[in-house]
Amino acid sequence: MRLVLTFLIVVFSLQVTCSQTLETQIDSVITTVFKDKNGPGGVFLVAKDGNPLYIKAFGVANLELNVPMKPNNVFQIGSMTKQFTAVAIMMLEEQGKLNVSDAISKYIPDYPNGSNISIHHLLTHTSGIKDFTKMKSIMTIAKKDLTPKELVDFFKDEPVDFEPGEQFSYNNSGYVVLGYIIELVSGSTYEDFIETNIFEKLGMADSRYASDRDIVKHRAYGYHNRGEYTNKMYVSLSIPYASGSLMSTVEDMLKWQEAINNSVLVSQGTINRMFTKYTLNNGTPFTYGYGWHLKDIDGEPSREHGGSIFGFKSMGVYVPGLDIYVIGFSNCDCNSPTKATRDIASIVINANLKN
Repeated sequence: MRLVLTFLIVVFSLQVTCSQTLETQIDSVITTVFKDKNGPGGVFLVAKDGNPLYIKAFGVANLELNVPMKPNNVFQIGSMTKQFTAVAIMMLEEQGKLNVSDAISKYIPDYPNGSNISIHHLLTHTSGIKDFTKMKSIMTIAKKDLTPKELVDFFKDEPVDFEPGEQFSYNNSGYVVLGYIIELVSGSTYEDFIETNIFEKLGMADSRYASDRDIVKHRAYGYHNRGEYTNKMYVSLSIPYASGSLMSTVEDMLKWQEAINNSVLVSQGTINRMFTKYTLNNGTPFTYGYGWHLKDIDGEPSREHGGSIFGFKSMGVYVPGLDIYVIGFSNCDCNSPTKATRDIASIVINANLKN
């Protein structure tokens, strides 16, 4: 009996030591990015098999009030919004309201070259339409509250960068058009569609369409650092729209990842299509599915996406082969969580492969 008890104590001690080692390694990665304990910070979560292994907050959520960051703080997630837009499109396809092979002229008849641009092209960033965030004139609309149609009209007549399907070029305009199509097809605003059909259904109670006017409990405030910290520049959140205007917490994003894993919102067949590596017109493959980059970390296939919007940066990595999820948020666009998140994923991958 004593021998068994001794064995169990040793095993337990080894597990605790391994856990502490993993925590220490993750802490070390994050603190190399978030060096200023009194400056803007971030929140990171690591999960294995859907269960959090690590969740910690660093730095300050509100500099003016000196409010420490907490794990439940709400961040703007920027382009991670594209995941939700892509799934919303696929939900509508499963409802028979659209098809990804449809030309966008079916929904927006006056869109230039719209008969040759498909929803698939928009989802995969292969449409060739001009990315409005790279247009010099964007500052003329940045602070204006525009309707989706007005935003689409802002860039739709710009010369195309290439013919549909000829190249891959990351493009915010495509996801704006997708948001507009969601509204036209569903009869709901993009904000209401995402809120009702995704956030409420999944219990993502702290996720929402971003607002600088509404009271958002546990909001992390956004900052710039151009020699000194300043509050983020104001931009109307109707501008990033379906390409980058959502807010969330790391725990809500784990609920989101679990919903993807378990085909809660769309079928497994649809999920498989979303994470397919497609090819250009000439047969060349590219590494973007529908709403996610398809890469690898240490030889393990990964599904990744980051986000960057004034005052905030985000990054999420999922490793399907080992069911590892790593998500990191920052409330200063001076601190990118991208490398840290991928490095943490590498640490957890290797820790699991050794076991």
